[in-house]
Amino acid sequence: MKISSAAKAVVAGLAAGATAAATAVQDGAFTTGEAVTAVLAVLSALGITYAVPNRQPDSVTPGRGL
Repeated sequence: MKISSAAKAVVAGLAAGATAAATAVQDGAFTTGEAVTAVLAVLSALGITYAVPNRQPDSVTPGRGL
């Protein structure tokens, strides 16, 4: 199954943003600093995931050894 780099990046960004936002609202308030942290987490996850290339399939059949 092929998944594009952009699709993986969007999912990673959503996961990072959701995690940062969920952690930030634990005390009942969402401050400016927490918002900046959440935005930076989303942008970082998007950029890093998009920049790392997909792994090329091995020429060896999985489970068959070298």
